[in-house]
Formats: sequence, structure tokens, C-alpha cells
Amino acid sequence: MEKKLVYFLCTGNSCRSQMADGFLNALGSEQYEVKSAGLEAHGLNPRAVQVMKEAGVDISQNSSNVIDPEILNRAHFVITLCGHADEHCPVISNPNVVKWHWGFEDPAKATGNEDEIMVQFRNVRDSIKARIEKFVKEGQ
Repeated sequence: MEKKLVYFLCTGNSCRSQMADGFLNALGSEQYEVKSAGLEAHGLNPRAVQVMKEAGVDISQNSSNVIDPEILNRAHFVITLCGHADEHCPVISNPNVVKWHWGFEDPAKATGNEDEIMVQFRNVRDSIKARIEKFVKEGQ
């Protein structure tokens, strides 16, 4: 059976889309081919790498990529993870692509001391994990 391609998009492909990519690869790689990208490539956020490692998922070797129109139009699912990516997503010319928006706060914008910032990263990580678990279980 052909794996369905899921393309996660956010602004910089540094936090949220990387977390979603990591969790879907960990939980659904037998069903899905997973890719992620951003409107820009901001590089992998070290805090995102850290909180994913705490959850048992290694994303440290992932790369930060800009949206590839070929992948965008080949995907079965295009899932935006922030409002900015949802609003500025390039036009998808393939009418068969299913586009969804799953909005999550940007943990990179968290303020406070390091402990408070890490709490925000963990909260977003846990929310993304729950949404990925639902997607793997229900296909939506």
C-alpha cells in the first residue's frame, strides 16, 4: 500500500512543523511519508529538539526547509500549524490535496525565564502529540 504524503507547514520550519514531523514519523511512519517546511527556513530550534528528546523523539538531524511546490502539489495532506502559514500558503494547484489548519501557539515567542519558556515548549509539544495521535488513529 502506498504511504500517504503529509506535508506540515509553519512560518520558519523550526519548532511546530518539526515537532509534528517528528511525532508523525514516530507514530505513523508505516502509514505516512512525512515532510515539513516553512515559508522561510529559520533553522532547527534547540529548545524544540530538547523537548522532543524528552518525549523520546530525536529530531536533531532534521533540516529546516522552505516550501517545495512539487512536494506541496504531490502531498495527500497539507497541514498548516500556524495562522501565518495558513494565510500565506502558496497556491496548491492539485485539487486532490486535502488542506487542513491545526493552529498552535508559537513557543519560540514565549517570554519569561528559561523554565517558563520551556513550559511553553512542552505544552505546545504535548498538544501537537495529542493531535498527531488523533490523526494516526482516525485519519483526520
